[in-house]
Amino acid sequence: MVDYHAANQSYQYGPTSAGNGAGGGGSMGDYMAQEDDWDRDLLLDPAWEKQQRKTFTAWCNSHLRKAGTQIENIDEDFRDGLKLMLLLEVISGERLPKPERGKMRVHKINNVNKALDFIASKGVKLVSIGAEEIVDGNAKMTLGMIWTIILRFAIQDISVEETSAKEGLLLWCQRKTAPYKNVNVQNFHISWKDGLAFNALIHRHRPELIEYDKLRKDDPVTNLNNAFEVAEKYLDIPKMLDAEDIVGTLRPDEKAIMTYVSCFYHAFSGAQKAETAANRICKVLAVNQENEHLMEDYEKLASDLLEWIRRTIPWLEDRVPQKTIQEMQQKLEDFRDYRRVHKPPKVQEKCQLEINFNTLQTKLRLSNRPAFMPSEGKMVSDINNGWQHLEQAEKGYEEWLLNEIRRLERLDHLAEKFRQKASIHEAWTDGKEAMLKHRDYETATLSDIKALIRKHEAFESDLAAHQDRVEQIAAIAQELNELDYYDSHNVNTRCQKICDQWDALGSLTHGRREALEKTEKQLEAIDQLHLEYAKRAAPFNNWMESAMEDLQDMFIVHTIEEIEGLISAHDQFKSTLPDADREREAILAIHKEAQRIAESNHIKLSGSNPYTTVTPQIINSKWEKVQQLVPKRDHALLEEQSKQQSNEHLRRQFASQANVVGPWIQTKMEEIGRISIEMNGTLEDQLSHLKQYERSIVDYKPNLDLLEQQHQLIQEALIFDNKHTNYTMEHIRVGWEQLLTTIARTINEVENQILTRDAKGISQEQMQEFRASFNHFDKKQTGSMDSDDFRALLISTGYSLGDAEFNRIMSLVDPNHSGLVTFQAFIDFMSRETTDTDTADQVIASFKVLAGDKNFITAEELRRELPPDQAEYCIARMAPYQGPDAVPGALDYKSFSTALYGESDL
Repeated sequence: MVDYHAANQSYQYGPTSAGNGAGGGGSMGDYMAQEDDWDRDLLLDPAWEKQQRKTFTAWCNSHLRKAGTQIENIDEDFRDGLKLMLLLEVISGERLPKPERGKMRVHKINNVNKALDFIASKGVKLVSIGAEEIVDGNAKMTLGMIWTIILRFAIQDISVEETSAKEGLLLWCQRKTAPYKNVNVQNFHISWKDGLAFNALIHRHRPELIEYDKLRKDDPVTNLNNAFEVAEKYLDIPKMLDAEDIVGTLRPDEKAIMTYVSCFYHAFSGAQKAETAANRICKVLAVNQENEHLMEDYEKLASDLLEWIRRTIPWLEDRVPQKTIQEMQQKLEDFRDYRRVHKPPKVQEKCQLEINFNTLQTKLRLSNRPAFMPSEGKMVSDINNGWQHLEQAEKGYEEWLLNEIRRLERLDHLAEKFRQKASIHEAWTDGKEAMLKHRDYETATLSDIKALIRKHEAFESDLAAHQDRVEQIAAIAQELNELDYYDSHNVNTRCQKICDQWDALGSLTHGRREALEKTEKQLEAIDQLHLEYAKRAAPFNNWMESAMEDLQDMFIVHTIEEIEGLISAHDQFKSTLPDADREREAILAIHKEAQRIAESNHIKLSGSNPYTTVTPQIINSKWEKVQQLVPKRDHALLEEQSKQQSNEHLRRQFASQANVVGPWIQTKMEEIGRISIEMNGTLEDQLSHLKQYERSIVDYKPNLDLLEQQHQLIQEALIFDNKHTNYTMEHIRVGWEQLLTTIARTINEVENQILTRDAKGISQEQMQEFRASFNHFDKKQTGSMDSDDFRALLISTGYSLGDAEFNRIMSLVDPNHSGLVTFQAFIDFMSRETTDTDTADQVIASFKVLAGDKNFITAEELRRELPPDQAEYCIARMAPYQGPDAVPGALDYKSFSTALYGESDL
């Protein structure tokens, strides 16, 4: 016989019933107390009483016929208690006490009491229903008693999605009829009146018995008769109501409909079992699909990030210098854009990638799945290695750029200085070779020869004075070569030409002197004043040329001290001008004295001083030029001083901000370290606190933006050092990125702890106890511990550890053999040791139900029992079944199920 009895639940029946909650979800006691009060006037409606009589009678006969009997009149045929006891034996599968066969009233009451006692033994309290009322044929009480039996043995154990009894049966009906048009099951009366719901239930489980599409909502009698006849003929469900009983009533009786529908539920109980199995499979597949989606997201994000790193590293490692400052400054601006615009999103992507990886691994552990192993070269460690290479390439790149700009600036300065000195020297040497080659001394008079000798001596003095400039030109050319000046070839060619010309001038000077000295004995001394003028005018002229050159010399400084040094040197130079002016006047006086003597002695001078080409006009002209250049030099130096003062302001401005931001970042890093270790309150409180803390950090970003603006002004001003602070922009950037990454990782750790706690059923008290124990043995307060400290922690929690057992545990909590155990790994281990999860065997058993106990399943069965996307998911991944009982299209669900849990490969 079918055993309908279930757990030891206790129910009351009648107006005073308080009821006990039925196991699972709904409260059968409450339902009976509120809706099944037989003392109220529910049965005064003749139509309802007629429906109950007919339905309850058919239900009783569906069981009594198994014992070879039946009833005709429900309130008469149970009066002696014999068929009532027989009914209870059939539906419970248990033996009741032997009935009394006497015909007297007392015998009948005793038999009915035995039946009522048996009902009470099943946890049902019968209030207001006594044996005397049943024996007397009280129809109301008899129907109430039969309804109690139906509730207890046919409806109570119905459970769907953690609801039971009436709610469970209603939910089952709603789920089964949901796909059908014109069917909307909301209750057990009006929703069934048009007959479509009955037909939908049959069609859902036995589609070959019903042509549902041909049914019409406006023909309820035909619909009801069709469903009742098919159920009686093919499903062994007796006809419990007539179509006219339902259609002719404004509101069909709820108890009659529930009784009828419960028969359909039990008739399709095998299908219900398959549905349960399908739900389990769908749940497992949904977990796998979600995990695969996360794995695909990880792979794509990892590939994109690695590709960006691969493209970026060669750019950062390209240290080929450019030829001009403008080109190098453009490279510096590109690098600033990289640091401000391109890199920050990648920092966030890298952090998010690690968070996604940790979350995925946590979900896999919680669902008893194997750990995720990314594709070759896409491990988190590969990402970190690539990032480390990126930062190594990045390190020093900005410093190289600034050094190159400084070098090119120095080169431009030296090149311009070379051109100035070379031009002055070339202008001085112009015509000198022709003059030295001139053989004028061959026809000259003695006085002319004397003049030529003195003139040549003056030239030699001038030549010696220019030796320093030639050496400076050669030295500048050498420095340009050493600094790899891009136009070194032209510089070297010009320098070589100057040096070759200088050597030629030296040879020609020596030869001309020998020629003059050869005839010197034949010449008279020439005018001493002219000679003295020439000797003093030449060095003074050279001094003025040097002064003009110095006053026009370009300068480059980087500090206020350097410009002040130049100003001091310039002031010292200006202090020598009065002495120089007196020397100029003395030289001019010599020239005037020579003219005065010549005039007084009526000597006719040939014109210019024969010993020098430096005339008084030249001296006065160059002196005037020096006087003009001095204030220009004053103005240039003052402008540079103002620039350096501005630069010093920029240094102090940046240092003031950096000396605030730098310690702030360091303090926040230390606070996060303490927060991640101390962690007080619930995990949700901790998460809320950490996110609030994260917002406070993000709100500080404008201070870094201000610092970036100040840093850009410093670089645009070509400021290369700052003695007012130890913090560079690079230090600040790295610290900020580490701060954002650390708080994001700490938040993710707490989120994973919440995920673990909720999935594994860990209480808040247990989580706090785990944290307190871990912190106690985390001696260094780093958030992780070595194997010795972890062994002590396990012993403190009650583990008796041998080496083999400890090594097993370490392989679980430290699969990468890093030697350190994190708090997340510790709580994963503690929850895994105490919590049950789905297993491959459970999934195999579920597929076996859907397959009808076969060792394989077909695509048609999968599409019928599972949602479309999950059915296709299985079909695409299941291998063909190779067993001896295989049929065409058979699929191997066993290997598929074990592969879901990493126990074998598809």
